[in-house]
Amino acid sequence: MFGQPLRVTRTCVIAPDELEWSFSGSGGPGGQHANTSNTRVELRFDVEASGSLGPRQRARLIERLGPRVRIVASERRSQLQNRELALERLQGRLAAALHIDPPRVATRPSRSAKRARVEQKRRQGERKQTRRAPRADEY
Repeated sequence: MFGQPLRVTRTCVIAPDELEWSFSGSGGPGGQHANTSNTRVELRFDVEASGSLGPRQRARLIERLGPRVRIVASERRSQLQNRELALERLQGRLAAALHIDPPRVATRPSRSAKRARVEQKRRQGERKQTRRAPRADEY
């Protein structure tokens, strides 16, 4: 998993040698295991120096995330699980930054949609009319 390329999107695949890993002791509770194991994972990806990205992808990532992306994972007790978690987070963050929303095309409601809306309003008005208490002059 860690020696394989990281697939972010259909067109964006990052080579494993572009990811920089570092490990350290994770803080917090956990007893002797947490005090002696380097389970905290820090994953860094240099967007500017990446050869896996095209020019538009690089520009988009730099605009949205900056020149370097840093992910830290220390929630799990094992280094392997934290490594997997860091990879998932990096993949999600890069995919979200590369996502382009399609442009919205303004449309007008059709004639039948307008007619249905007005008819619904009329039926709702009649329904509310029947709920009212009769007025004194209607007796």
